[in-house]
Amino acid sequence: MIDNAPIGIFDSGYGGLTVFKEIQKKLPQYDYIYLGDNARIPYGIRSFETVYKFTKECVFKLFDEGCNFVILACNTASAKALRTIQQKDLPKDKKLLGIVRPTTEIINHYTSTNKVGILATEGTVLSETYKIEINRFHPQIEVFQQSCPLWVPIVENNEIDNVGSNYFIEKDIKSLLSQSNVIDVIVLACTHYPLLTSVIKKFVPKQIKLLPQGELVSDSLVNYLKNHPEIEKKCSRNGKTTFYTTGNAFDFENKAKVFFEQKIKAERIPIPQK
Repeated sequence: MIDNAPIGIFDSGYGGLTVFKEIQKKLPQYDYIYLGDNARIPYGIRSFETVYKFTKECVFKLFDEGCNFVILACNTASAKALRTIQQKDLPKDKKLLGIVRPTTEIINHYTSTNKVGILATEGTVLSETYKIEINRFHPQIEVFQQSCPLWVPIVENNEIDNVGSNYFIEKDIKSLLSQSNVIDVIVLACTHYPLLTSVIKKFVPKQIKLLPQGELVSDSLVNYLKNHPEIEKKCSRNGKTTFYTTGNAFDFENKAKVFFEQKIKAERIPIPQK
């Protein structure tokens, strides 16, 4: 394991910045490399095999850049690729974490009815990862899912609050809530969805808690580093972040401001091959 190594953050595009933003708030002292595979988005509609291939290529690119461990700040990659990479491909001296487990481990703290809703991309819903992981930790909880195929394009095209986007957001929420009248917490299981919170709240009863993942993941990382001092001591601490994208760097910088809430400088890299 390399000494003085940055922490790697991977996402298929921009959404992981909402998670990284919370991580950086909690742990500003560390160095980070963020990689967005913008040239190949969206991941949500792709097959398991394709998501696995793309995710593995980007994870190993971050390893090549010196990262000792990488966080998949992407629900689709965490759902479709994490376990396979961990079991088949991960070097012994590297660590790979996802963002599903930090949510599913503690979801029982947020529900009193044991009825949990999941709003996610089609790929995440089809993987059934949230159902499997929640029931593994908390078999008493019943999970209801709804895919929201238009929500990511709504965010990325800056159509967050207009009549058209409101229609589709309301429709998907109604479809979820029609599955059970006692859902008391809804997980926003896509890193884009926190940007839609103000609109989502229009159509979700006030007694239902909305649960974005950024703070849950950042808290989990704080605990992980405390519990793994052998990894923590090898993390470099210069407060520096490098942003890479496989897409257009100028476009990435412009859209990143919406997700990360600050200006960044990005560098375009070739699509990794593995």
